[in-house]
Amino acid sequence: MTDLRVLVVEDDHALRDVVARALREEGYTVVTAADGSSALATVARLDPFELAVLDIGLPDSDGRDLCQALRGRGFTAPVLFLTARGELSDRLTGFAAGGDDYLTKPFHVAELLARLRALAKRRPEPGAAPAHDVRLDPAEHALISPTGRSDLTPTEYRLLGCLLAAPGTVVRRREFRQAGWPDDDYVSDNSIDQAVTRLRRKLAAISSAGTIETVRGVGYRFS
Repeated sequence: MTDLRVLVVEDDHALRDVVARALREEGYTVVTAADGSSALATVARLDPFELAVLDIGLPDSDGRDLCQALRGRGFTAPVLFLTARGELSDRLTGFAAGGDDYLTKPFHVAELLARLRALAKRRPEPGAAPAHDVRLDPAEHALISPTGRSDLTPTEYRLLGCLLAAPGTVVRRREFRQAGWPDDDYVSDNSIDQAVTRLRRKLAAISSAGTIETVRGVGYRFS
């Protein structure tokens, strides 16, 4: 893997050096930052990047807020979050903020490299149009598009975050149920269908670029 530039934002000096060294040994060009404000300044000066590794717990910001700020400025590179927290709710908010993958600390460098190789294959081609024009606002629990916004319930937010994490990929019904209702042992099929119907209406009201498909007998897909 060569000629790919990676942004690494991590406030732990020792960990930042380990990650940067491993990436350079793999042939990546690495640019590092220790906090969110430095990362934003670096991207403003050096973008484009092909990949980014962002720590969630930065001294001046949450890595998810940083990711959202970068996305708002047109940063299209795949983003991998590093975090000490691995709960489903944390992963979903990370995906909703524009992240593409999630790695829980402590981790093996070999796994980090493997995940970045996979993300590199998925990165958008230069000038490519985005697959959809909607995003989730974790601060407001809202669905945002260039033409409007729609408030979401906590369940709707989690369900849509699960789908937007991997557009075009089928999310199995069981995983979908667990994402929307993580604390409930049982949720009826009717409750799931009603939630999907509400989300479709909210999507259609503010965007024509994406919808939720039912894959019969399997689950759901955002496309």
